[in-house]
Amino acid sequence: MIIWLASYPKSGNTWIRSFISALLYTDEGQNDFSNLKNIRQFPARSQFKDFVEDLQNPEQIYRNWTIVQNFLNLDKKIKFLKTHQINCIIGEHKFTNDENTLGAIHVVRDPRNVLLSIKNHFSFNDQSEALEFISKEKHWVGIEKSEDDKFRDNMIPTLISSWNIHYQTWKNKTKNYLLIKYEDLQENPEIEFNKIVNYLEKLTKNKFDDKKINKAIETTSFKYMQNLENKGYFSENARGHNENKVKFFNLGPKNDWKKLLNNEIIEQINLKFNKEMKELKYL
Repeated sequence: MIIWLASYPKSGNTWIRSFISALLYTDEGQNDFSNLKNIRQFPARSQFKDFVEDLQNPEQIYRNWTIVQNFLNLDKKIKFLKTHQINCIIGEHKFTNDENTLGAIHVVRDPRNVLLSIKNHFSFNDQSEALEFISKEKHWVGIEKSEDDKFRDNMIPTLISSWNIHYQTWKNKTKNYLLIKYEDLQENPEIEFNKIVNYLEKLTKNKFDDKKINKAIETTSFKYMQNLENKGYFSENARGHNENKVKFFNLGPKNDWKKLLNNEIIEQINLKFNKEMKELKYL
């Protein structure tokens, strides 16, 4: 059974994944990024290569979403999968179902700061380009030769849609759903990470050692992970338009939309995502 780590891009998924990896796949809870590989991306080439003929064809991918999940779950073990995919149905094809999904931890971030991180991460020329990225409802990434595809290292079609649709599909269609707001994680990491611990203990029937929990929290602080990246321990960087690697842990707490976004962009975001932002108390 799958526990999803779901998020829109640049919303804190790697932060949560680092914490859970340290908690589950180390002896003492020490995060060094080496265990991130235990929580794989979905969908990914390695998972679909034996099920489809064309790994760049979105239709072949979505027709096999649950078929591949059935195969991954043959071992009957609990597993964690990271995804930026919306939890949708295309025709009769569901992204996932109750037979394959045990639950989902969904990380959500203020779209104004998401926009700034997207702009930096993919080296967009201006803020309007990043706004277009987070606003497109039929937004597939991972399609080779697509002009707006900056996820080309993954190279498999993933429907991320817009920021608000992404939030709504996971919130409304997922059993055992846990919402984590990036801003709460920044402000009170111990409280938010312990929410995740309690959630995992309930779902997995495991009890985690307090010392291990504290070490995992300590070694997944933004500053700690930024230092690890600077020392070369992080390998999931994107590449910008000039093909140079872009720092992954770059802005973090300094990513302040109030100081960095222009007023026109702020107004457009607040209008476009008004309902969801009010629901999440961003407005």
